[in-house]
Amino acid sequence: MQENESAMQYQNLGKTDVLVSRIGVGCYNMTSAYGKSDPQDARNTIFRAIELGVNFFDTADSYAFGKNEELVGQALKGRRQNIILATKFGQVVSPDGKREINGHPDYVRKACEASLKRLNTDYIDLYYQHRVDKKVPIDDTVGEMGRLMDEGKIRAIGLSEASPVNVEKAQSRRNIAALQIEYSLWTRFIEEAHLPLCKNLGITIVGYAPLGRGFFTGKIRTVKDLAAGEDRRKHHPRFEAENIEKNVAILDPVEKLAARKKCTMAQLALAWTLSGTGLISLPGVSKVDHLEENVKSLDFELSAEERELLSTSINIHQIAGERYPEAMIDKVNA
Repeated sequence: MQENESAMQYQNLGKTDVLVSRIGVGCYNMTSAYGKSDPQDARNTIFRAIELGVNFFDTADSYAFGKNEELVGQALKGRRQNIILATKFGQVVSPDGKREINGHPDYVRKACEASLKRLNTDYIDLYYQHRVDKKVPIDDTVGEMGRLMDEGKIRAIGLSEASPVNVEKAQSRRNIAALQIEYSLWTRFIEEAHLPLCKNLGITIVGYAPLGRGFFTGKIRTVKDLAAGEDRRKHHPRFEAENIEKNVAILDPVEKLAARKKCTMAQLALAWTLSGTGLISLPGVSKVDHLEENVKSLDFELSAEERELLSTSINIHQIAGERYPEAMIDKVNA
């Protein structure tokens, strides 16, 4: 570790003996989800993350129709040892953008085999059901995931955006190691039921979009600040022009406390998600400088008073816009 680099922190993944870095790398934007991305920048980010002690990399078969998995698999070639590789299945995206959820057992196996091939690996450390299929009992889906684990094709089972009811149902069938779900200063619904439930069951929460899809970097204050061309945030209600203008007001307490602690707003927002929760924070990243900024957030611990100050200063009931578009909202927290 070079001088002035942050010491990475690790914790167990659920009840397993697998140690994961408390800050992971969400690979979604490495294939141009929030504006144009450069493959070499993405690879360099993965290489640098490993140097900094990050061992947790997260992708999905639906990201860029499998190309994201291929990029991650190529970058990790020869570096797979000690890496905790996570991917997801079940959210089927057609070329025209239509999304369907598939949790049928036969599809679970088919999807896993395809991901193993794209990732260029013999096993997946953490395999998530990306979205719960309301047409298929979660017991059936998780049962097939369990068989994949028994065969050594996956090491641990995860769920993504599952309701507390389905988390409990799944846990009754097989041990669930992790629940990936959105958590940030402006998305806190998990505090009511998910956090206490997962703590009780020994399930690690992996909080994605901890920077509010970039909003808590402080660099998005109007719709013009979004990336030119294709940027998925343009389809999210909170990033509609009128809503962004309303939501910018919540950045003020974040900016003030960040200045006082001499850190960036992004580092403060990440530190908030990590303090007192026991979760893994999974910011999306595709550039080395953003990665290094994220990892540095481990240096800025928040006192209970500072965390409460941020929590109460931002009135989540006054956030303008839902966290997902209307067409997708019924597929999350199912």
